Amino acid sequence: MRFRVRPVDRLAGTAEVPGDKSISHRAALLGALADGVTEIHGYLEAEDCLRTIAAVQALGAEVTRKGPGHYRIAGAGRYGLQEPGDVIDCGNSGTTARLLLGVLAGQSFWTLLTGDASLRQRPMARVTEPLGRMGAAVVGRAQATRLPLAVKGRRPLWAIAHTSPVASAQVKSAILLAGLYADGPVSVEEPAPSRDHSERMLRQFGARLRVDGGAVTLEPGDLRGTTVHIPGDISSAAFLLVAAAIVPDARVTVTRVGVNPTRTGILVVLEAMGARVESVGAGAEEDAEPSVSLTLGSADLRATAIGGQLVPRLIDEIPALAVAAVAARGATTIGDAAELRVKESDRIAALAREFKKMGVSVKERADGMVIEGPQRFRGARVASGGDHRMAMALAVAGLVADGETVVEDTACVATSFPQFVEMLNALAGRPAVTVEA
Repeated sequence: MRFRVRPVDRLAGTAEVPGDKSISHRAALLGALADGVTEIHGYLEAEDCLRTIAAVQALGAEVTRKGPGHYRIAGAGRYGLQEPGDVIDCGNSGTTARLLLGVLAGQSFWTLLTGDASLRQRPMARVTEPLGRMGAAVVGRAQATRLPLAVKGRRPLWAIAHTSPVASAQVKSAILLAGLYADGPVSVEEPAPSRDHSERMLRQFGARLRVDGGAVTLEPGDLRGTTVHIPGDISSAAFLLVAAAIVPDARVTVTRVGVNPTRTGILVVLEAMGARVESVGAGAEEDAEPSVSLTLGSADLRATAIGGQLVPRLIDEIPALAVAAVAARGATTIGDAAELRVKESDRIAALAREFKKMGVSVKERADGMVIEGPQRFRGARVASGGDHRMAMALAVAGLVADGETVVEDTACVATSFPQFVEMLNALAGRPAVTVEA
């Protein structure tokens, strides 16, 4: 599948992006582990999150789809999961694989996890190593650092205090989920705060959890079913907001966007670049996920520096921000982002390679890049490499390119934002992006 993108000179209107991918994964997993019924509203019905739904069904949770984005999960309880009858395929979803490893570390049976070609190359050691110290048995490729992996837990797991070398919500969440089965408190300390969706949701499900500086500590115990309302995904909204900032005549409102403080780095950067981001909404209570409407229009962007503790708050939005950097005056620097090398693709190398095809120069660094602007995108044939965020970033670049852009390998967009083309075309008021087989 490919996108054929034609430049536009106007974007206008209102859009509502689908539910947050990170929160959707966690709602399904905790619903499966809880006692009683969990009702989930706004679940992201994209490929990655549907893999998690299939996984918890395979493990014995009863899942009923009641309507678009509305799921009822009759939890199996902390000790009620069952050995699956087949291999669990996580597809392209690193979150499914890594968080499931944490859950499976506390189960008394063997489970085999695999994924697609991309996921089988992504590193798992940062999760399997601490789970191994907790007593879980993990075997598989590359000394249990690559999928496929077979996991058998123990009960109880040994409690650990883990110091993570990277700020990673997936690592933190996997260890906390395993901590539900430990013989004492389990803690994770990070060098910078990563997204805290797991902490908020664990509390919502009744877990005993405390945060002290950079450390999160969980007391093992049962969970109880609840009702979860999932806001729109700011990582998906990022592409519409950046498009609004760089298209000459644009004003776009994205409603019901999740603005968890650990995820709003993109708004900080866009404002530093000179965009005016209008926010309307009351947010939410402390342990719930806040959401607002965001409005942004065309802006004369200027360069900025992205690095340090801001990076974990926007790591998934960097492909979109790189497009904005091309349009900005001056040299935008992105550093402390080596994590981009081990996403669905090596996003640092991919941005430099694909932008070059579009006539844009990017200086690649080990942990980021430098983009001197403003530069003009030139219509070209580019490729996503199977990475959904690269596909959408290149499509947004095509909206302001000189000439037509063809983005190859775009079926991957269904992993997070199935309505992307539909929403972009609605804002453009015409078919700016067409999908071809």
